[in-house]
Amino acid sequence: MPNYDYQCTECGNTYDVFHKVREIEEDVVCPACQSQEHVRLISAPSIAVKGSEKAPRGFVPPCGDASCCGGSCAME
Repeated sequence: MPNYDYQCTECGNTYDVFHKVREIEEDVVCPACQSQEHVRLISAPSIAVKGSEKAPRGFVPPCGDASCCGGSCAME
C-alpha cells in the first residue's frame, strides 16, 4: 500500500497515511486535531538499489556544475 504524506490546514501537523489508491481522501483525519482539512504533500518514493558492484575507492561521481556539493569537488 502506498504511503501518503499530508499536512493539516487547521493545526499544521504533518502526518503520513498508509492507504489504498482507491480509498477516499476525504476519509483522512488529522491525528492531532481530528480535522479533515488537509493537503497531500509531494514525497519522494523510497527505492532500493541492489547490486554487487561497488564504486572504486576514491571515486567521486561528477556533478557537472558543482551544485550538488557546493563546489567542494572542484567542479566549476
